[in-house]
Amino acid sequence: MIWTTGKTHWQTQKRPRNPYFAQAYDFMGKWLEGTREFVLHTSGSTGMPKPVSITRRQLEASAAMTGKALSLGGGTRALVCLNVGYIAGLMMLVRGLELNWELTITEPTSNPISSLDAVDFDFVSMVPMQLQAMLENSATDNQVSRLGKILLGGAPVNLALAERIKALNVPVFQSYGMTETVSHVALKALNGSAASDSYMFLPGIEFGTDERGCLFVSGAVTDHQKVQTNDLVEIQGNAFKWIGRADNVINSGGVKIVLDQADQRIASVFHELGILNAFFCWWEADEKLGQKLVLVVENALHQEGAEKLAAEIRSRVSAYENPKHIYFAKAFVKTATDKIDKRATFQQLLNFPNG
Repeated sequence: MIWTTGKTHWQTQKRPRNPYFAQAYDFMGKWLEGTREFVLHTSGSTGMPKPVSITRRQLEASAAMTGKALSLGGGTRALVCLNVGYIAGLMMLVRGLELNWELTITEPTSNPISSLDAVDFDFVSMVPMQLQAMLENSATDNQVSRLGKILLGGAPVNLALAERIKALNVPVFQSYGMTETVSHVALKALNGSAASDSYMFLPGIEFGTDERGCLFVSGAVTDHQKVQTNDLVEIQGNAFKWIGRADNVINSGGVKIVLDQADQRIASVFHELGILNAFFCWWEADEKLGQKLVLVVENALHQEGAEKLAAEIRSRVSAYENPKHIYFAKAFVKTATDKIDKRATFQQLLNFPNG
């Protein structure tokens, strides 16, 4: 089911009976009436979800910045397939209203185009899982090239998906941002001649790092207030490489391990062995090491596969970065925006070791 709307369309449309479309309709009404402030909620992927008050000026600045950065002017045909109750989906509505786009709204699903009769868009914002589902479905994989520019956010892009993205003939970008920065403040090209390992800051964003090496940003999108992150970065000119989160650093026997970097190294092993299970590195208390590194894998592997995985990881990483135990969970706990809640997943695993 879809609902097509836009600034001009909305004026003559009745409030949809579908509750999800009605939610989008109501927000668009508030926007067109000139509401000056909105309360949004963070996703809860790095802590408890919390309300954040955002001004109209911030939302307007973000929409203008994206339109300019990706050359998306009036008449852009956009697919809205992210939850409009959170910043990424909500910003698609704001962009549509501010930049005069035609919006095709679908309820969030793993494969947003599987039920569409026709796919012909100029722009779409989605999470990596959605793009992966499209590419893995023989009925939709050949439709991805008709999505126009693709913006990915909300979760890391795994190696298998990154390889498939390189072969696409439409530009794909990964975003960096959060609710507090009103969507993205930097973009990384994942394919084409501009492909890079670094995120480029968008025009108008001021940035720097604190004493920990964690990024802070400010600009019109933050109402010119400094937003301090917990993201460890390496800044080079107008770009930065993301290292990991400061709160994802553990001390194991006196050696600091960045869990996000451990994830990246182990991801190459999963990719080369053809293991598609989701996973993440975590830690648990240890009398000798203080904190020991463990690996948590979604769904069990057969014994031979598990032994091969463990052996291959040992051959690739240092002794300290070698997980001291591999746990298998039946299903990962997810946040409202479908991100893995690592802490809750591991706690659940300890409480219910058999899933």
